[in-house]
Amino acid sequence: QVQLAESGGGLVQAGGSLRLSCAASGRTFNSYDMGWFRQAPGKEREFVAAIPRWSGGITYYADSVRGRFTFSRDNAKSMVYLQMNSLKPEDTAVYYCAASFGSSWPKQTPSDYAYWGQGTQVTVSS
Repeated sequence: QVQLAESGGGLVQAGGSLRLSCAASGRTFNSYDMGWFRQAPGKEREFVAAIPRWSGGITYYADSVRGRFTFSRDNAKSMVYLQMNSLKPEDTAVYYCAASFGSSWPKQTPSDYAYWGQGTQVTVSS
């Protein structure tokens, strides 16, 4: 089992920045791939970014966030981070981190991930 806990959400003005964190526990951290997803009210959960378990692997981003968001992981601390810059009102959503032991890559759909955090709210005001 893997337990995930997000933090760092909040209210920010358009153009501002936030850094989300996700702490993982329960299994060897570098044995699973990690992802960030978000879900706005009335919408389906959508892919934001994914980072592989191995160092030097390619990180994938949704087109809507590429160039503004940066996904990183610290295997020594069992943490992942999502640095979000130049935030827009359309980035408003609950953000979830997710983990997967599966062998496929890249993982860009919710069904690719077995473990999820409780989510953290990000609200961007215009």
